[in-house]
Amino acid sequence: MSPLAFVLALPIRAYRLIFSPWVGFNCRYQPTCSAYALEALQTHGGLKGGWLTIRRIGRCHPLGRDGYDPVPKPANQKDETDQQ
Repeated sequence: MSPLAFVLALPIRAYRLIFSPWVGFNCRYQPTCSAYALEALQTHGGLKGGWLTIRRIGRCHPLGRDGYDPVPKPANQKDETDQQ
């Protein structure tokens, strides 16, 4: 994890530790927004991972969609189906 991604992940980890048990599990998406944010920061680094996190949180509203919304794979990582 890059240093910027590590710093951006600190408030997310604090939220998961302190507030998430009190708020409950009412996320519209799978994985939850906090899990998505940590995975995006780990996979894409601070800048792009932060941008993906902001976009995801922006989609989380009563009129938005719900369901499975995974972190996109990096552009340089091939999918298993591309290896054939």
